[in-house]
Amino acid sequence: MKQTKITKIVAQEILDSRGNPTIETTIWAGAISGSASVPSGASTGTHEAVELRDGDKRRYLGLGVRKACKNVTGTIFHAVKGMDCRDQQKIDQAMLALDGTINKSKLGANAILSVSLAAMRLSAEMQQKPLYKTIAQHYNYKPRALPVPLFNVINGGVHADSGLDIQEYFLIPQRGTFAERLRQGSEVYHTLKKILASDGYSVGLGDEGGFAPHLGANEQALKYLSRAIKQAGYKVKTDFRLGIDAAASEFFNSEREVYKMKASRLNYKPASIYKLYQKWVKDYGLQIIEDGCAEEDFLGWQLLTKHLGKQTLLVGDDLFVTDTARIQNGVINGIANAALIKVNQIGTLTETIAAIKMAQSNNYEIVISHRSGETTDSFIADLAVAVNAKYIKAGAPARGERLAKYNRLVEIEQNL
Repeated sequence: MKQTKITKIVAQEILDSRGNPTIETTIWAGAISGSASVPSGASTGTHEAVELRDGDKRRYLGLGVRKACKNVTGTIFHAVKGMDCRDQQKIDQAMLALDGTINKSKLGANAILSVSLAAMRLSAEMQQKPLYKTIAQHYNYKPRALPVPLFNVINGGVHADSGLDIQEYFLIPQRGTFAERLRQGSEVYHTLKKILASDGYSVGLGDEGGFAPHLGANEQALKYLSRAIKQAGYKVKTDFRLGIDAAASEFFNSEREVYKMKASRLNYKPASIYKLYQKWVKDYGLQIIEDGCAEEDFLGWQLLTKHLGKQTLLVGDDLFVTDTARIQNGVINGIANAALIKVNQIGTLTETIAAIKMAQSNNYEIVISHRSGETTDSFIADLAVAVNAKYIKAGAPARGERLAKYNRLVEIEQNL
Protein backbone atom coordinates (compact mmCIF):
# COMPACT_ATOMS: atom_id res chain seq x y z
CA MET A 1 0.00 0.00 0.00
CA LYS A 2 1.32 3.43 -0.97
CA GLN A 3 2.27 6.00 1.62
CA THR A 4 -0.24 8.87 1.23
CA LYS A 5 0.64 10.92 4.29
CA ILE A 6 2.87 13.97 3.92
CA THR A 7 6.33 13.14 5.23
CA LYS A 8 8.61 15.90 3.99
CA ILE A 9 8.52 19.42 2.49
CA VAL A 10 11.38 21.36 0.90
CA ALA A 11 11.13 24.97 -0.32
CA GLN A 12 13.70 26.94 -2.27
CA GLU A 13 14.19 30.41 -3.71
CA ILE A 14 14.23 30.41 -7.52
CA LEU A 15 13.96 33.18 -10.14
CA ASP A 16 10.87 34.00 -12.19
CA SER A 17 10.78 35.22 -15.79
CA ARG A 18 11.54 38.80 -14.74
CA GLY A 19 14.60 37.69 -12.78
CA ASN A 20 12.91 38.24 -9.43
CA PRO A 21 12.87 35.65 -6.63
CA THR A 22 9.90 33.36 -6.14
CA ILE A 23 9.31 30.13 -4.28
CA GLU A 24 9.31 26.52 -5.42
CA THR A 25 8.06 23.82 -3.06
CA THR A 26 8.30 20.03 -3.22
CA ILE A 27 6.18 17.76 -1.01
CA TRP A 28 6.84 14.07 -0.36
CA ALA A 29 4.61 11.25 0.73
CA GLY A 30 7.16 8.52 1.22
CA ALA A 31 9.14 8.15 -2.02
CA ILE A 32 6.63 10.04 -4.21
CA SER A 33 6.84 13.81 -4.63
CA GLY A 34 5.04 16.73 -6.24
CA SER A 35 6.40 20.23 -6.92
CA ALA A 36 4.99 23.65 -7.73
CA SER A 37 6.39 27.14 -8.23
CA VAL A 38 4.55 30.40 -7.71
CA PRO A 39 4.16 33.30 -10.18
CA SER A 40 4.16 37.01 -9.35
CA GLY A 41 2.29 39.95 -10.87
CA ALA A 42 3.41 43.45 -11.82
CA SER A 43 -0.06 44.95 -12.25
CA THR A 44 -1.69 43.86 -9.00
CA GLY A 45 -5.09 44.65 -7.56
CA THR A 46 -5.18 46.22 -4.09
CA HIS A 47 -7.36 43.39 -2.83
CA GLU A 48 -4.97 40.59 -3.82
CA ALA A 49 -3.43 38.23 -1.29
CA VAL A 50 -0.02 39.44 -0.11
CA GLU A 51 3.33 37.99 -1.19
CA LEU A 52 5.82 37.73 1.65
CA ARG A 53 9.11 39.37 0.70
CA ASP A 54 12.20 39.59 2.91
CA GLY A 55 12.75 43.34 2.65
CA ASP A 56 16.53 42.85 3.00
CA LYS A 57 18.01 45.33 0.51
CA ARG A 58 21.31 43.43 0.53
CA ARG A 59 19.65 40.52 -1.30
CA TYR A 60 17.64 40.87 -4.53
CA LEU A 61 16.88 44.52 -3.68
CA GLY A 62 14.65 43.37 -0.85
CA LEU A 63 12.59 40.94 -2.94
CA GLY A 64 14.01 37.71 -1.54
CA VAL A 65 11.63 35.01 -0.32
CA ARG A 66 13.70 33.26 2.32
CA LYS A 67 11.09 34.06 4.97
CA ALA A 68 8.38 32.46 2.85
CA CYS A 69 10.56 29.38 2.33
CA LYS A 70 11.20 29.17 6.07
CA ASN A 71 7.45 29.38 6.73
CA VAL A 72 6.90 26.45 4.37
CA THR A 73 9.54 24.16 5.86
CA GLY A 74 8.81 25.20 9.42
CA THR A 75 5.37 26.41 10.49
CA ILE A 76 3.38 25.00 7.56
CA PHE A 77 5.14 21.63 7.49
CA HIS A 78 4.47 21.07 11.19
CA ALA A 79 0.79 21.81 10.58
CA VAL A 80 0.29 19.50 7.58
CA LYS A 81 2.77 16.72 8.40
CA GLY A 82 0.96 13.40 8.48
CA MET A 83 -2.07 14.66 6.54
CA ASP A 84 -3.29 12.67 3.56
CA CYS A 85 -1.89 14.45 0.48
CA ARG A 86 -5.18 13.77 -1.33
CA ASP A 87 -7.21 15.80 1.17
CA GLN A 88 -6.75 19.18 -0.53
CA GLN A 89 -9.39 21.06 1.46
CA LYS A 90 -8.01 19.90 4.80
CA ILE A 91 -4.47 20.93 3.85
CA ASP A 92 -5.59 24.35 2.59
CA GLN A 93 -7.84 25.00 5.57
CA ALA A 94 -5.02 24.13 7.97
CA MET A 95 -2.80 26.74 6.33
CA LEU A 96 -5.56 29.37 6.31
CA ALA A 97 -6.22 28.81 10.02
CA LEU A 98 -2.49 28.98 10.72
CA ASP A 99 -2.16 32.30 8.88
CA GLY A 100 -5.29 33.84 10.36
CA THR A 101 -5.22 37.06 8.30
CA ILE A 102 -7.59 38.23 5.59
CA ASN A 103 -4.84 38.72 3.01
CA LYS A 104 -2.41 35.93 4.04
CA SER A 105 0.17 38.49 5.13
CA LYS A 106 1.44 36.44 8.09
CA LEU A 107 2.74 33.36 6.27
CA GLY A 108 2.63 34.87 2.79
CA ALA A 109 0.29 33.92 -0.06
CA ASN A 110 3.35 32.76 -2.02
CA ALA A 111 4.31 30.32 0.74
CA ILE A 112 0.76 29.00 1.18
CA LEU A 113 0.09 28.67 -2.56
CA SER A 114 3.30 26.77 -3.21
CA VAL A 115 2.22 24.10 -0.73
CA SER A 116 -1.38 24.06 -1.99
CA LEU A 117 -0.42 23.48 -5.63
CA ALA A 118 2.37 21.04 -4.80
CA ALA A 119 -0.09 18.98 -2.73
CA MET A 120 -2.44 18.61 -5.70
CA ARG A 121 0.42 17.64 -7.99
CA LEU A 122 1.57 15.09 -5.41
CA SER A 123 -1.96 13.71 -5.31
CA ALA A 124 -1.88 13.31 -9.10
CA GLU A 125 1.47 11.53 -8.92
CA MET A 126 0.15 9.32 -6.15
CA GLN A 127 -2.86 8.29 -8.25
CA GLN A 128 -0.79 8.04 -11.45
CA LYS A 129 -3.25 10.32 -13.26
CA PRO A 130 -2.74 13.46 -15.34
CA LEU A 131 -3.01 16.59 -13.21
CA TYR A 132 -6.10 17.88 -15.04
CA LYS A 133 -7.95 14.61 -14.43
CA THR A 134 -7.01 14.66 -10.76
CA ILE A 135 -8.26 18.25 -10.31
CA ALA A 136 -11.45 17.52 -12.25
CA GLN A 137 -12.25 14.39 -10.27
CA HIS A 138 -11.51 16.05 -6.94
CA TYR A 139 -13.82 19.00 -7.63
CA ASN A 140 -16.54 17.13 -9.58
CA TYR A 141 -15.84 18.36 -13.10
CA LYS A 142 -15.87 16.49 -16.40
CA PRO A 143 -13.31 18.00 -18.82
CA ARG A 144 -14.89 18.52 -22.23
CA ALA A 145 -12.71 20.79 -24.33
CA LEU A 146 -9.55 22.86 -24.52
CA PRO A 147 -9.64 26.58 -23.66
CA VAL A 148 -9.28 29.24 -26.34
CA PRO A 149 -5.86 30.96 -26.09
CA LEU A 150 -5.62 34.73 -25.73
CA PHE A 151 -2.23 35.66 -27.18
CA ASN A 152 -0.86 38.90 -25.74
CA VAL A 153 1.26 40.14 -28.65
CA ILE A 154 1.60 43.87 -27.92
CA ASN A 155 2.55 44.92 -24.38
CA GLY A 156 1.92 48.28 -22.75
CA GLY A 157 1.12 49.66 -19.32
CA VAL A 158 3.39 48.36 -16.55
CA HIS A 159 4.35 45.32 -18.65
CA ALA A 160 6.57 47.32 -21.02
CA ASP A 161 8.09 50.75 -21.65
CA SER A 162 6.16 51.19 -24.90
CA GLY A 163 4.31 54.28 -23.65
CA LEU A 164 0.92 52.69 -24.34
CA ASP A 165 -1.74 53.03 -21.65
CA ILE A 166 -3.45 49.76 -22.55
CA GLN A 167 -1.54 46.92 -20.89
CA GLU A 168 -2.24 44.09 -23.32
CA TYR A 169 -3.49 43.67 -26.87
CA PHE A 170 -4.30 40.09 -27.74
CA LEU A 171 -5.19 37.87 -30.65
CA ILE A 172 -8.09 35.43 -30.28
CA PRO A 173 -8.07 32.63 -32.92
CA GLN A 174 -11.62 31.58 -33.71
CA ARG A 175 -11.29 28.21 -35.40
CA GLY A 176 -9.63 24.82 -35.17
CA THR A 177 -8.10 22.57 -32.55
CA PHE A 178 -5.91 24.05 -29.83
CA ALA A 179 -2.80 23.02 -31.76
CA GLU A 180 -4.14 24.74 -34.88
CA ARG A 181 -4.97 27.90 -32.93
CA LEU A 182 -1.45 27.91 -31.50
CA ARG A 183 -0.03 27.66 -35.04
CA GLN A 184 -2.28 30.45 -36.30
CA GLY A 185 -1.32 32.69 -33.38
CA SER A 186 2.37 32.03 -34.00
CA GLU A 187 2.02 32.89 -37.68
CA VAL A 188 0.35 36.23 -36.97
CA TYR A 189 2.85 36.96 -34.18
CA HIS A 190 5.81 36.55 -36.53
CA THR A 191 4.05 38.51 -39.26
CA LEU A 192 3.47 41.34 -36.77
CA LYS A 193 7.18 41.31 -35.92
CA LYS A 194 8.12 41.76 -39.58
CA ILE A 195 5.63 44.59 -40.06
CA LEU A 196 6.78 46.47 -36.96
CA ALA A 197 10.44 46.07 -37.91
CA SER A 198 9.80 47.24 -41.48
CA ASP A 199 8.07 50.34 -40.12
CA GLY A 200 11.09 51.15 -37.98
CA TYR A 201 9.73 50.09 -34.58
CA SER A 202 11.54 48.11 -31.94
CA VAL A 203 10.64 44.43 -31.73
CA GLY A 204 11.96 44.04 -28.20
CA LEU A 205 9.68 42.05 -25.94
CA GLY A 206 7.66 43.04 -22.90
CA ASP A 207 7.22 40.91 -19.77
CA GLU A 208 4.76 38.53 -21.38
CA GLY A 209 6.48 38.00 -24.72
CA GLY A 210 4.58 40.62 -26.70
CA PHE A 211 6.24 43.40 -28.64
CA ALA A 212 6.61 46.84 -27.10
CA PRO A 213 6.74 49.38 -29.93
CA HIS A 214 6.56 53.08 -29.09
CA LEU A 215 3.35 53.78 -30.98
CA GLY A 216 1.76 57.20 -31.09
CA ALA A 217 -1.66 56.18 -29.79
CA ASN A 218 -3.40 53.26 -28.10
CA GLU A 219 -5.64 52.67 -31.09
CA GLN A 220 -2.65 52.29 -33.39
CA ALA A 221 -1.86 48.92 -31.79
CA LEU A 222 -5.28 47.62 -32.87
CA LYS A 223 -4.55 48.76 -36.42
CA TYR A 224 -1.25 46.88 -36.44
CA LEU A 225 -2.92 43.71 -35.20
CA SER A 226 -5.58 43.94 -37.92
CA ARG A 227 -2.87 44.49 -40.52
CA ALA A 228 -0.82 41.50 -39.30
CA ILE A 229 -3.87 39.21 -39.36
CA LYS A 230 -4.61 40.13 -42.98
CA GLN A 231 -0.97 39.89 -44.10
CA ALA A 232 -0.70 36.44 -42.52
CA GLY A 233 -3.57 35.30 -44.74
CA TYR A 234 -6.41 35.43 -42.23
CA LYS A 235 -9.57 37.49 -41.90
CA VAL A 236 -10.27 39.94 -39.08
CA LYS A 237 -13.50 39.19 -37.16
CA THR A 238 -13.74 35.77 -38.86
CA ASP A 239 -10.47 33.90 -38.27
CA PHE A 240 -9.26 36.19 -35.50
CA ARG A 241 -10.93 38.55 -33.06
CA LEU A 242 -9.09 41.10 -30.94
CA GLY A 243 -9.06 41.73 -27.23
CA ILE A 244 -7.45 44.06 -24.70
CA ASP A 245 -6.53 44.14 -21.05
CA ALA A 246 -6.86 47.83 -20.33
CA ALA A 247 -5.70 47.44 -16.68
CA ALA A 248 -7.57 50.71 -16.18
CA SER A 249 -6.71 50.94 -12.48
CA GLU A 250 -3.18 51.83 -13.58
CA PHE A 251 -4.25 55.03 -15.41
CA PHE A 252 -7.22 56.03 -13.25
CA ASN A 253 -6.71 59.11 -11.08
CA SER A 254 -8.99 58.35 -8.12
CA GLU A 255 -8.65 61.82 -6.60
CA ARG A 256 -9.80 63.60 -9.76
CA GLU A 257 -11.96 60.64 -10.84
CA VAL A 258 -10.61 60.66 -14.36
CA TYR A 259 -8.90 58.19 -16.69
CA LYS A 260 -5.74 59.91 -17.96
CA MET A 261 -4.54 58.26 -21.17
CA LYS A 262 -1.09 59.68 -21.82
CA ALA A 263 -0.43 57.94 -25.15
CA SER A 264 -3.57 59.41 -26.70
CA ARG A 265 -3.49 62.61 -24.62
CA LEU A 266 -7.17 62.11 -23.76
CA ASN A 267 -9.08 62.03 -20.47
CA TYR A 268 -12.30 60.19 -19.72
CA LYS A 269 -14.71 60.32 -16.80
CA PRO A 270 -16.20 57.12 -15.33
CA ALA A 271 -19.51 58.02 -16.99
CA SER A 272 -17.95 58.19 -20.46
CA ILE A 273 -15.04 55.70 -20.62
CA TYR A 274 -17.37 53.08 -22.10
CA LYS A 275 -17.73 55.23 -25.23
CA LEU A 276 -14.05 54.72 -26.07
CA TYR A 277 -14.43 50.94 -25.89
CA GLN A 278 -17.72 51.15 -27.76
CA LYS A 279 -15.86 52.77 -30.66
CA TRP A 280 -13.15 50.10 -30.62
CA VAL A 281 -15.74 47.31 -30.56
CA LYS A 282 -17.39 48.86 -33.61
CA ASP A 283 -14.19 49.62 -35.54
CA TYR A 284 -12.08 46.57 -34.67
CA GLY A 285 -14.58 43.98 -33.46
CA LEU A 286 -13.14 43.68 -29.95
CA GLN A 287 -14.37 40.41 -28.48
CA ILE A 288 -12.89 40.79 -24.99
CA ILE A 289 -12.22 43.79 -22.75
CA GLU A 290 -10.48 43.01 -19.47
CA ASP A 291 -10.44 45.56 -16.64
CA GLY A 292 -11.97 48.26 -18.82
CA CYS A 293 -12.61 50.28 -15.65
CA ALA A 294 -10.72 50.69 -12.38
CA GLU A 295 -11.27 48.19 -9.57
CA GLU A 296 -13.37 50.59 -7.47
CA ASP A 297 -15.12 52.43 -10.33
CA PHE A 298 -18.46 50.67 -9.99
CA LEU A 299 -20.32 53.37 -11.95
CA GLY A 300 -17.97 52.96 -14.89
CA TRP A 301 -18.29 49.17 -14.71
CA GLN A 302 -22.09 49.29 -14.60
CA LEU A 303 -22.27 51.58 -17.63
CA LEU A 304 -19.71 49.50 -19.51
CA THR A 305 -21.70 46.33 -18.79
CA LYS A 306 -24.98 47.98 -19.71
CA HIS A 307 -23.76 49.20 -23.09
CA LEU A 308 -21.41 46.38 -24.13
CA GLY A 309 -22.23 43.38 -21.96
CA LYS A 310 -24.44 41.67 -24.54
CA GLN A 311 -21.88 41.71 -27.35
CA THR A 312 -18.50 41.75 -25.60
CA LEU A 313 -16.87 39.64 -22.92
CA LEU A 314 -16.13 42.03 -20.04
CA VAL A 315 -13.58 40.42 -17.75
CA GLY A 316 -12.95 41.46 -14.17
CA ASP A 317 -9.38 41.02 -12.92
CA ASP A 318 -8.43 43.71 -10.37
CA LEU A 319 -12.19 44.02 -9.93
CA PHE A 320 -12.65 40.43 -8.69
CA VAL A 321 -9.14 39.21 -7.73
CA THR A 322 -10.33 35.57 -7.75
CA ASP A 323 -12.42 36.26 -4.64
CA THR A 324 -15.88 34.73 -4.20
CA ALA A 325 -17.26 37.72 -2.26
CA ARG A 326 -16.16 40.21 -4.90
CA ILE A 327 -17.49 38.03 -7.72
CA GLN A 328 -20.82 37.72 -5.91
CA ASN A 329 -20.91 41.50 -5.51
CA GLY A 330 -20.34 41.85 -9.25
CA VAL A 331 -23.22 39.51 -9.99
CA ILE A 332 -25.57 41.38 -7.65
CA ASN A 333 -24.67 44.77 -9.10
CA GLY A 334 -24.67 43.77 -12.77
CA ILE A 335 -20.94 44.28 -13.24
CA ALA A 336 -18.94 42.42 -15.94
CA ASN A 337 -19.82 39.00 -17.34
CA ALA A 338 -16.55 37.09 -16.92
CA ALA A 339 -13.93 36.55 -14.22
CA LEU A 340 -10.18 36.30 -14.60
CA ILE A 341 -8.74 33.57 -12.40
CA LYS A 342 -5.20 33.83 -11.01
CA VAL A 343 -4.25 31.29 -8.38
CA ASN A 344 -1.82 33.64 -6.63
CA GLN A 345 -4.43 36.37 -6.23
CA ILE A 346 -6.25 34.31 -3.61
CA GLY A 347 -3.53 31.91 -2.41
CA THR A 348 -4.96 28.37 -2.28
CA LEU A 349 -6.36 25.96 -4.82
CA THR A 350 -9.49 25.41 -2.70
CA GLU A 351 -10.33 29.13 -2.75
CA THR A 352 -9.51 29.33 -6.46
CA ILE A 353 -12.00 26.57 -7.27
CA ALA A 354 -14.63 28.24 -5.05
CA ALA A 355 -14.23 31.46 -7.06
CA ILE A 356 -14.50 29.55 -10.34
CA LYS A 357 -17.67 27.78 -9.20
CA MET A 358 -19.19 31.04 -7.96
CA ALA A 359 -18.63 32.60 -11.39
CA GLN A 360 -19.80 29.59 -13.39
CA SER A 361 -22.95 29.15 -11.32
CA ASN A 362 -23.90 32.72 -12.28
CA ASN A 363 -23.11 32.23 -15.99
CA TYR A 364 -19.91 34.25 -15.90
CA GLU A 365 -17.25 32.97 -18.29
CA ILE A 366 -13.88 31.91 -16.87
CA VAL A 367 -10.45 33.05 -18.08
CA ILE A 368 -7.55 31.22 -16.43
CA SER A 369 -4.53 33.51 -16.34
CA HIS A 370 -0.78 33.54 -15.84
CA ARG A 371 1.14 36.47 -14.32
CA SER A 372 3.78 38.73 -15.81
CA GLY A 373 6.40 37.15 -13.57
CA GLU A 374 6.09 33.46 -14.50
CA THR A 375 7.93 30.17 -14.11
CA THR A 376 7.96 27.10 -16.34
CA ASP A 377 5.34 25.46 -14.11
CA SER A 378 2.35 24.58 -16.34
CA PHE A 379 -0.19 24.02 -13.53
CA ILE A 380 -2.68 26.55 -14.93
CA ALA A 381 -2.89 24.68 -18.25
CA ASP A 382 -4.20 21.60 -16.44
CA LEU A 383 -6.44 23.77 -14.26
CA ALA A 384 -8.05 25.41 -17.31
CA VAL A 385 -8.91 22.04 -18.85
CA ALA A 386 -10.08 20.57 -15.53
CA VAL A 387 -12.69 23.29 -14.85
CA ASN A 388 -13.78 23.74 -18.49
CA ALA A 389 -12.54 27.32 -18.67
CA LYS A 390 -13.55 29.01 -21.91
CA TYR A 391 -10.26 30.91 -22.23
CA ILE A 392 -6.66 30.87 -21.06
CA LYS A 393 -4.16 33.74 -21.00
CA ALA A 394 -0.52 32.71 -20.93
CA GLY A 395 1.13 35.50 -22.95
CA ALA A 396 2.52 35.58 -26.46
CA PRO A 397 3.38 32.38 -28.37
CA ALA A 398 7.01 32.97 -27.37
CA ARG A 399 9.35 32.64 -24.33
CA GLY A 400 9.76 29.39 -22.45
CA GLU A 401 7.66 30.24 -19.41
CA ARG A 402 4.69 31.09 -21.68
CA LEU A 403 5.15 28.17 -24.07
CA ALA A 404 5.29 25.73 -21.16
CA LYS A 405 1.55 26.35 -20.72
CA TYR A 406 0.65 26.26 -24.42
CA ASN A 407 2.74 23.16 -25.14
CA ARG A 408 1.18 21.41 -22.17
CA LEU A 409 -2.27 22.15 -23.63
CA VAL A 410 -1.21 20.61 -26.95
CA GLU A 411 -0.14 17.52 -25.03
CA ILE A 412 -3.43 17.38 -23.11
CA GLU A 413 -5.39 17.75 -26.35
CA GLN A 414 -3.70 14.66 -27.76
CA ASN A 415 -4.72 12.68 -24.67
CA LEU A 416 -8.18 14.13 -24.09
